[in-house]
Parts: sequence; C-alpha cells; structure tokens
Amino acid sequence: MNFHLDLIEDKVELFEADSIKVLEEKIQSQIEANKAILLEVHHVSHQMHVTEEGRRFYSALVHFKAKR
Repeated sequence: MNFHLDLIEDKVELFEADSIKVLEEKIQSQIEANKAILLEVHHVSHQMHVTEEGRRFYSALVHFKAKR
C-alpha cells in the first residue's frame, strides 16, 4: 500500500455577508484556520453590491498560497 501526501500550494475561497464587519470576521477566521496548513494570504479582491431595496451585500475572494 502506497501512502502519498501532497501539500496544498494554492487555495481560493469566496466569502459573502450582509455587513463588512461580518465579512471581515469570516475572512479572519479562515486565515487562522489556513495558518495550520501553512497557507498565507496572497491576494484579496472584494466587492460591494447595492440591491434595488438599498441593502448592501459584500463579497470577497481570498487567494491563499503556501508559505515559502
């Protein structure tokens, strides 16, 4: 039986929330979780959308890369 482990080199995660504070909390929580598997933030892209009712909707894409 062969047992082989591959390290995760890149990981992209998407987040969404109704407030910027909740979005930041979600991202920060995942940053801490990814530190355990030796990933760090490489790039963050975020957007805000306003619905027809005037409500704001926040989303973010976070690209994690392996620490070198």
